[in-house]
Amino acid sequence: MTRYSLLDLVPVVEGGSVAQALANAADLARHAEALGFHRYWVAEHHGMNGIASAATAVVIAHVAQATRTIRVGAGGVMLPNSAPLQIAEQFGTLDALFPGRIDLGLGRAPGSDQRVAHALRRTLASDPNQFPSDVVELQSYFADDGRTGISATPGAGAAPQMWILGSSTYGAQLAAILGLPYAFASHFAPDALDAALDIYRRDFKPSATLDRPYAAAGFNVFAADTHEEAALLASSQQQAFVALRTGNPGRMKPPVAGYRESLPPSHAAILDHVLSCSATGTQADVADGIAAFVRRTGVDEVILTSSIYDHAARKRSLTIAAAAMGELAVAA
Repeated sequence: MTRYSLLDLVPVVEGGSVAQALANAADLARHAEALGFHRYWVAEHHGMNGIASAATAVVIAHVAQATRTIRVGAGGVMLPNSAPLQIAEQFGTLDALFPGRIDLGLGRAPGSDQRVAHALRRTLASDPNQFPSDVVELQSYFADDGRTGISATPGAGAAPQMWILGSSTYGAQLAAILGLPYAFASHFAPDALDAALDIYRRDFKPSATLDRPYAAAGFNVFAADTHEEAALLASSQQQAFVALRTGNPGRMKPPVAGYRESLPPSHAAILDHVLSCSATGTQADVADGIAAFVRRTGVDEVILTSSIYDHAARKRSLTIAAAAMGELAVAA
């Protein structure tokens, strides 16, 4: 049966605050846990005043403390921003606090622009192509195998579930070589989805972590009790994507009726592209959309994201999505 999980960007809405966004994250995770979601992820972004998950490990601790059984983790940590030893210590601490529940998804993008990347790393000399060796170094700290000459404390012997994340075929190749689970960011970068999954499955080498490929992919859901309400709710994320792609990111804006139809063709094309892996509508629409996505990709897990301005409406969207996934499980 296909699992369903949740990616939360911890949005800071227009008129809201970071404190409220973090409170909403804990509440949303509890709600997802009650609905049967398998895992809850937050992602590392920097220099964006509409996203409150920059201190990713801290947010994970906050959410894990508020929940009991759901897996909680990073989807993901941008490894070029931090030394592998730092990540080993952070996620070793999380694993000690919440054993058996922590995920560590790793990405190679900076999660920021060049100015912010410089502020984070102090130098831009760090080579993104060092990513594979950084992943292997991080694995060594958790295994405490002596290859680095350093024993991470905390970290040595910890067992967070490690993933490779990607929006191109690069991460798929690395995940296959290392025998790690792989997650594709099709909720905003769908271009290489099919090629990446094909490469991952074709080249996968069994490891101590996995004996066969395990793939997940992102999918947007904007669900409500009527088509009209769902379309309205989706307009906040549509505004956010257009703002980001045109260089004007900010806090999540309230929904606007008819927003998609009001856009010039170039901006409408942006939305059609970035939101091609999405379902908007009622439970039946969401079930149809997810079923088609699973048939297309064959993924083991669908990672839903439902970025909606109103917190109560967002919880309702996830309730409908969970019911849709339950409907598909019964049908299967």
